[in-house]
Amino acid sequence: MAMWDGRFKKVIDERTNDFNSSIKIDKRLYKYDIMGSLAHAKMLYEQKIISHDDFNLIDKNLKDIYADINSGSLKFDLKSEDVHMFIEKELTDRCGDVGKKLHTARSRNDQVTTDFRLYLRDESKNIISLLKDLIKTFCDISLDSLDTIMPGYTHLQRAQPITFAHHLMAYSEMFLGDIDRLNDSIKRINVSPLGCCTLAGTSHNIDGFFTSHELGFDRPCNNSLDGVSDRDYVIEFNSNLSIIMVHLSRLCEELVMWCSWEFKFIELDDAFSTGSSIMPQKKNPDIPELIRGKSGRIFSNLFAMLTVMNGLPLSYNKDMQEDKEHTFDSIDNTIVCLQALIPMLKTMTILKDNMLNASKKGFLNATDVADYLCRKGLPFRDAYKITGKIVAYSIDNDKCLDELSVDEFKSFSNLFDSDIYKYIDLFECVKNRKSYGGPNPDLVKKHILNVLDIIK
Repeated sequence: MAMWDGRFKKVIDERTNDFNSSIKIDKRLYKYDIMGSLAHAKMLYEQKIISHDDFNLIDKNLKDIYADINSGSLKFDLKSEDVHMFIEKELTDRCGDVGKKLHTARSRNDQVTTDFRLYLRDESKNIISLLKDLIKTFCDISLDSLDTIMPGYTHLQRAQPITFAHHLMAYSEMFLGDIDRLNDSIKRINVSPLGCCTLAGTSHNIDGFFTSHELGFDRPCNNSLDGVSDRDYVIEFNSNLSIIMVHLSRLCEELVMWCSWEFKFIELDDAFSTGSSIMPQKKNPDIPELIRGKSGRIFSNLFAMLTVMNGLPLSYNKDMQEDKEHTFDSIDNTIVCLQALIPMLKTMTILKDNMLNASKKGFLNATDVADYLCRKGLPFRDAYKITGKIVAYSIDNDKCLDELSVDEFKSFSNLFDSDIYKYIDLFECVKNRKSYGGPNPDLVKKHILNVLDIIK
């Protein structure tokens, strides 16, 4: 029997019930539904809307239901319309008419968004914890890679020498930004809709500030229409996950390249690689490839949420039921990506010699030649032009810059002297870049220690 049977003369068609039902999806909200109900029941008692005996009976049975679901002794009835109706029916079955009083001054409209806000608040914190673990992994690897020279790239062309530590710490900044976004969005998640009821509040003497405090919210919603129809916090949360996946995808693209024989900067541990069914020599970076691929589905979930909410009139509409399936999928896949990536990074081997050898080719120290001439008093544009000619000459003669003789340098400018070799040494190039945020190892170490302090 449906909860709204008093209005209807016909039993709901089974096909309608199956289409309308969301319990297969929203059953994971049971903990938060019970949390909200416990707070609501306590408020009803405090406001003398229900008696002390009624509150005690509701409170005990709700806690028993939670324990029974956790233990597996209580199974979800998948014929229920949603998790809210399932728990309410179970409560009524256990304590009779008293259970029917729980829904006083409450609607599923404010109930469902309360549950979802509580859930997303917790999942935000779970993902933040994983991001901190990922960042710590970057920091740990970077502390061991302060002097590991590698090429820095623009346009996927070798550009200037940096260190592997400097490169990885760029990703730590991206993921710190993701943590900031999640923390900031919690402020908008952490608003209590309980008391908004269907859309216009209630005539009962409720206390929305009480339930807000009980559930750890910052405040109740300021407008009951907005309280039940707002899904901006869901869109923002999905946007945050999409940005995280952009960062993961960029990292994984580099990991895939670095594993290839064309780069061979790293080697993944056998435990985090796969082979080929036909080519016995293959060692495939399936984890980063799959993470890169999963980013697409998380982006699509964000677009789906934007589409669901686009053009909806106030207040609640059944379309909003679609918010959970998309968001649950994004949460599950973001978490599984982070859980797979972190141990893979911890166990990978860094091939330092290959990185250094790659850095010796491609004239990565050309800018340093121009800077050398600038320090001798030549305007940068003139220094740039001379250096370009030196690079062209070196290419024609199949030489690196540090293989040119002093006389060859002097043929382009009398400002060159034997000190040029120290200046264009790759390690010196990196050490000399002492501008804030640069790859100088001392600066990078300070950056690492600062980041470790931030994520404590």
